[in-house]
Amino acid sequence: MVWSFISRTRGRNRFDITDWLTWGYLIFGIVLMFGPVLWVALSSFKTDAALAEYPPTFLPLSAQTVTVPGYDKPLPLYEVTGGEHKGEVLAQIRRIGLNAQMVDPAHPDQKINVNINDRQPKRQFAVQWSNYTQLFKRFNFMRYFWNSVFITVVATIITVIFNSMAAFALAKYKFKGRTVVFLLIIATLMIPPTINLVPIYLVVNELGLVNTPWAVIWPAVATPTGVFLLRQYMLTIPDDLLDAARMDHASEWRVYWRIVLPLAAPAIAVLVIFSVMWRWNEFLWPLIVLTRSEQFTLQLALNAFQGDLQTSWSGLLAMTMLTLIPITIIFALLQKNITAGIAQSGVK
Repeated sequence: MVWSFISRTRGRNRFDITDWLTWGYLIFGIVLMFGPVLWVALSSFKTDAALAEYPPTFLPLSAQTVTVPGYDKPLPLYEVTGGEHKGEVLAQIRRIGLNAQMVDPAHPDQKINVNINDRQPKRQFAVQWSNYTQLFKRFNFMRYFWNSVFITVVATIITVIFNSMAAFALAKYKFKGRTVVFLLIIATLMIPPTINLVPIYLVVNELGLVNTPWAVIWPAVATPTGVFLLRQYMLTIPDDLLDAARMDHASEWRVYWRIVLPLAAPAIAVLVIFSVMWRWNEFLWPLIVLTRSEQFTLQLALNAFQGDLQTSWSGLLAMTMLTLIPITIIFALLQKNITAGIAQSGVK
């Protein structure tokens, strides 16, 4: 059934020009969106030497080596592309300027000089699983993972509760100044977040929350985007339904908890996705308020791979892929509610 839907054509049993254009556009979009992610995923299995090579390779390839009698370490293999030894596969001993000193593995006693431009390295497909296993040896990965999960989950729950309460009041209660309050909330979207860093840090420091997960959780639990999204959706809930619940002696809390929240589930799912992405990928604010390594999130731990003189790109890419997994799972579980939640919230 799925294939019959995908393979439908405008022409009679053949592809029309519009079908070719549509498929071309879709394939181009898929490559544009998922190509970089696939490149990072494959690069996370490369060695640091393979990542530094130019031109770069798409698949994780490593140099072929051979053990030659008389040499302590395996020597890399090269195919000679020019000169009198063209077509031969030789092992490189060392490079001296523009020449490479090489040896035939079958005749290790004879040394051969080859111009570095006349040789091509022999490569083979090799997956560097140690990029991932070393993460758990070099870093307390599970500690950083737990810190990120705790901050993300708790902040998302509090964000949903606070934003939904504010949205419920702005959507279903009529009070003086309601429009002004709503406009002030929306106006905060125009304030750059960096302007608030200093005053928020002073407040967090006075409360003694620095170097605790709550310093990351509390400052951004109420978001104007979430209030706007949920308010617009709650406006579509009939007031008569809420009045009927009140006539049955339902409290305001029960109306909110048992009626409004379940009906606003699609919009809440969108807010959950946004909140998880915000908290999970947040870097600047945790960098300011978390200075002890045991309190670091995964994003701060990623920064530890970059040193003053050297960067472990293989470990950095491997950890980046691990940090993508939770976001991907959350999006896969809630993505069916994104279209309905945004469309019915009036967000264009």
